[in-house]
Amino acid sequence: MPIKIPTTLVEELIKLGLLSKRDVKSYEDLAKKEDKELGQILIEKDVVSASDLLEIKSRLYRLPIVKLEEIKLDSEALKEIAEDVVNFYKMAPFAKEGDILKVGVINPEDIDALEALKFIASDKGLKIDKYIIDYRDFEGILKNYRSLTAEVGKALESLSEEAEKEVITQKKIEEISAEGAVTRIVASIVKYAVESRASDIHIEAFEEKVNVRFRIDGVLIIALTLPKNVHSAVLTRIKVLSNLKIDETRLAQDGRFSTMLNKRRIDFRVSTFPTKNGEKVVMRILDPLTNKIDLPDLGIDGRSLEVLERAMTKPFGSILITGPTGSGKSTTLAGMLKRLNNEEVNIVTLEDPIEYFVEGVNQSQIHEEIGYTFASGLRHILRQDPDIIMVGEIRDKETAALATQAALTGHIVLSTLHTNDAMGVVPRLIDMGVEKYLIPPTLNVAAAQRLLRRLCPDCKIKAKANVAEEGIINKAILGMPEKYQKELLSQSGYQIHKPNIENPCKKCSGKAFKGRMGIFEMLEMTDEFEKIILADFSESATREEARRQGMITMFQDGILKVLRGVVSIDELLEVAEADKK
Repeated sequence: MPIKIPTTLVEELIKLGLLSKRDVKSYEDLAKKEDKELGQILIEKDVVSASDLLEIKSRLYRLPIVKLEEIKLDSEALKEIAEDVVNFYKMAPFAKEGDILKVGVINPEDIDALEALKFIASDKGLKIDKYIIDYRDFEGILKNYRSLTAEVGKALESLSEEAEKEVITQKKIEEISAEGAVTRIVASIVKYAVESRASDIHIEAFEEKVNVRFRIDGVLIIALTLPKNVHSAVLTRIKVLSNLKIDETRLAQDGRFSTMLNKRRIDFRVSTFPTKNGEKVVMRILDPLTNKIDLPDLGIDGRSLEVLERAMTKPFGSILITGPTGSGKSTTLAGMLKRLNNEEVNIVTLEDPIEYFVEGVNQSQIHEEIGYTFASGLRHILRQDPDIIMVGEIRDKETAALATQAALTGHIVLSTLHTNDAMGVVPRLIDMGVEKYLIPPTLNVAAAQRLLRRLCPDCKIKAKANVAEEGIINKAILGMPEKYQKELLSQSGYQIHKPNIENPCKKCSGKAFKGRMGIFEMLEMTDEFEKIILADFSESATREEARRQGMITMFQDGILKVLRGVVSIDELLEVAEADKK
């Protein structure tokens, strides 16, 4: 009787018609190149859904499925298999009952992983129950292995008590900062900040302690507290990485360094600042995941997206984005560059700093200390035969004049300004000395934006808007174009979503929010708007023109996102109360 050869996952997917023999090699090559499981690639490429793949694996390998988000992980089970073994073999213990260790596996066809599991079981006198888990659950288990406090705690233990107590000289600081312990402390802080999706790391010295805070989704949280006596060594390590002067503690310094995390380069912009208790350090995390930035993902949709796309297809003219510091302007510019970037155009940028590295775009960092400013850089850019110019910020009259001239002479110009809303762009340009008659032919779109925290999609709570909230929503809808009023106005109230503050889930790390999105307004240049600018410019006339165009204000855009259940009305009122018009 012939021996039945087990069916592999690839064979099963081909048999089910989900995968063609022709595509197998390319997917396998991509998995190898990106150091991922084949299943991950197939999910990313929409060949098969995560849930369907889990069911197919369970049926094929005759193993039960376990969804780890629905059970509490057993900390004792995690101790049975070391983190590096878990990471290497993609298998994760999640529960222990007597001498039975329950282990989730991703790829039961991995003979090496199964042999390692057999060895561990034999060595520890355990029996193994295997289960199928998905990739997200595996990542969740890895996070449970890692703890910033635990990692840094181990590093601190390795610094001898003697070194902690003695008088620390500058030479001693350099020696300690070169030691593995301090290197590990800084590396752990950096790694956890990136994994937590933090935008900034703050290291602040006080009289008896050092606080390490991460800014996540716009909010600062304390991630770690260090003893005061390691502050100088940690600071020196960061200065060494950033090529800053180690012995200069009285003046503020700026620097930059890069590191590789999860096979991608992450850049850090470093700023030191002298305080009474020692220097404070802020590290801005510049994660160049530009390929994942697309305008709809940022929250630009509906009319706003149509206006922006229309402006980007014009042969020349400027698109100016306005908003306060930290409102996501640079990210929006990066999303636009991604759309505009192709082999047929020459894109040149002037930035301070370069926040997103875009393949195929000529990006230049300004250095004001040597006279390389936005204005002087812009003069040089015009000699580089550009089609598209991105200027990080229009700060002064000279830059405003040069950017206007560039937009007038056949270039697309992208830049930012500091005003409260889109209506403030034209008055700001006039204040900066741009002649009125030059604004209509050069300005395509004036945009404004703010950032709101997204509600966690897994634990947000559905609720009926109360009387006050209903009044705010009705007022906003009545100020929108008629088509929105017909679609949205309700006599029976509104269903909205709120953050689950009391019982948030693991997927948002107990924060009830996950990520951020923008609210936008886009004012387009039209013949009517041109007449307003060239006559006696007034804000009331501009607002009337914005309504005629069908422009949605930032606050109204926020209300649309509240009604879609993406953001909370409390978050909108907190961020955009001043813009409620």
